[in-house]
Amino acid sequence: MNIEKVIFSFFIVLALTLNFGFFMGDISNPEHHSVYELFAAIVVSLIATVLKFGERTQIGAVLLATSLVADLQLIAAAIVWGMAMQVSAAGLTPSTMAVIVSLAGGALAANVISVVLLIVDIAALRR
Repeated sequence: MNIEKVIFSFFIVLALTLNFGFFMGDISNPEHHSVYELFAAIVVSLIATVLKFGERTQIGAVLLATSLVADLQLIAAAIVWGMAMQVSAAGLTPSTMAVIVSLAGGALAANVISVVLLIVDIAALRR
């Protein structure tokens, strides 16, 4: 067993599960989406991205691309949340929360693609 592959896979799957946990719930209800879970999803996604820089294969390039997409969308969601809480006079409205959750949903899709590619890569190694 390669410990580097275990750590690599761990962070990819953890990024997916944290993102999924944040995404679940009523899209416009802020009580169903924790800012701390969004923060954890961003941190783990960034760690997963750094770990993907070591891959030198074509599938590694696609894994890195999906991770960068997830990072961008999660960071955008955090910026929207911060702007709503700190700048906007209206605060965190249901429509703003829907934008935040939609951005996290895009990151979730990128993370799903990343995990599927990881599984395909593992299956290809067996042959």
